Amino acid sequence: MLLKELTEAFGVSGAEHEVRNILKREIKNLAEFRTDALGNLIFEKPGLEKKPKVMLAAHMDEVGLMITSIGKNGWLKFNPVGGIDDRILVSKTVVIGPNKVKGVIGAKAIHLQEPKERETALKSKNLYIDIGAKDKEDAEKVVKIGDYAVFDSKYEEMGDLIKAKALDDRVGCYIITEILKRNYDLTLCGAFTVQEEIGARGATVAAYTLEPDIAIVLEGTFAADVPDTKEEGYSTTVGRGPAITLMDKTFIADRRLVDRVLQVAEQNKIECQLRRTAFGGTDGGKIHIAKEGIPTIVISVPCRYIHSPASLANLGDIQNTIALVDALIKDFQERGI
Repeated sequence: MLLKELTEAFGVSGAEHEVRNILKREIKNLAEFRTDALGNLIFEKPGLEKKPKVMLAAHMDEVGLMITSIGKNGWLKFNPVGGIDDRILVSKTVVIGPNKVKGVIGAKAIHLQEPKERETALKSKNLYIDIGAKDKEDAEKVVKIGDYAVFDSKYEEMGDLIKAKALDDRVGCYIITEILKRNYDLTLCGAFTVQEEIGARGATVAAYTLEPDIAIVLEGTFAADVPDTKEEGYSTTVGRGPAITLMDKTFIADRRLVDRVLQVAEQNKIECQLRRTAFGGTDGGKIHIAKEGIPTIVISVPCRYIHSPASLANLGDIQNTIALVDALIKDFQERGI
């Protein structure tokens, strides 16, 4: 299954090649494509000249770690790449570098910690990765400074939910591949982008290059519909359809475009919701200000426990997101933008 393969692939910001190769294989008979200097996978599926040019974007990279030093004892120190909550790191398993070396994130044993240390979550600077090496020389045989590490986590289905790492944003990449299998009269172009988690750098380049008439950004966004969170703080709710972004720290949506998306969803009986927070940012923040400006809408699949080894998303939400994007493209095709 493609979504399983994508989520299990190794693809920290700046090292997206494994994900890119999977996507190249999937779209090779669906669209023309090329890789730009930054690493974006740019694609185009030509349509009629008089129809609008619609851009689809989803980022290939995931949060992860970078090895910064190797100690005398063979333990590895690291820095986070992208936004990771330090509290989730202890005891997690990872794979490191091109050889996929297995490791465990460790910390000082709790019975050796001072009482004050136990009162606060351990910071990443106090953690290390244990790969079972005898010493520094042994560790350097299989890893080196600058190697990336990702969570070692497998895709699983749990009833109507799926559990996987990197749903942000491999779910968006999956949705785009499904859309490219369909035929439209208008031109579809877009990018599977790099380095979104460290500043949406790939999207900046891709939007400037493609110059679309309108853009749809597909994302995995956080859902806080969990115990001890009041409903008004949920942001999005898993199982209630794709979420439409009104505003985040990098982007304010054109309300006319939001209303049009909601109208299309209602006409096609597709359940969707509004993303009810201004936290975070996406590729949309860079795309909408490219050149003279590009009308942009961000549509996301709600995910619990995002940026962790075990995010959860609803299969129905994913299918409804595909249906909504398909209906929206058809609406642009029929009515223009």
